[in-house]
Amino acid sequence: MKHRRGFNPLDRTAAHRKALHRNMVTSLFRYERIKTTKAKALAVRRSAEKLITRAKVDTVHNRRIASARLFDEGVVAKLFTNIAERMKERPGGYTRILKLGERPGDATEIVILELVDYHLPTDEAADKKARKEARKKAKEENK
Repeated sequence: MKHRRGFNPLDRTAAHRKALHRNMVTSLFRYERIKTTKAKALAVRRSAEKLITRAKVDTVHNRRIASARLFDEGVVAKLFTNIAERMKERPGGYTRILKLGERPGDATEIVILELVDYHLPTDEAADKKARKEARKKAKEENK
């Protein structure tokens, strides 16, 4: 039974688990989308959502707490200026987990952990492809 189990220790020591959380939350805020296992995503989601809630109120105290839990000062600045501003009206639930399937080696479930307002950069990729094809046609016409 899972009664009175506060969190998933992920079969790691406390220092290793703390470093894992710091690394993954920093990466989530930097890239706004990370691919990981389901167990890690569920554990990291708690840390990330608490930091976003803190960042919604921009005070020196909250910045110091965030910078103590994140590795990169640039990411702390992005959290307070960019991410927190986008989540200002949202009362919670800042992240989503998308299931991808099982990993072939050990059948661990792989997921994508992302911020809810994350948009795929597909428009830029489609524009690049269209421009590349237009240049290719222009070269063929010039020959």
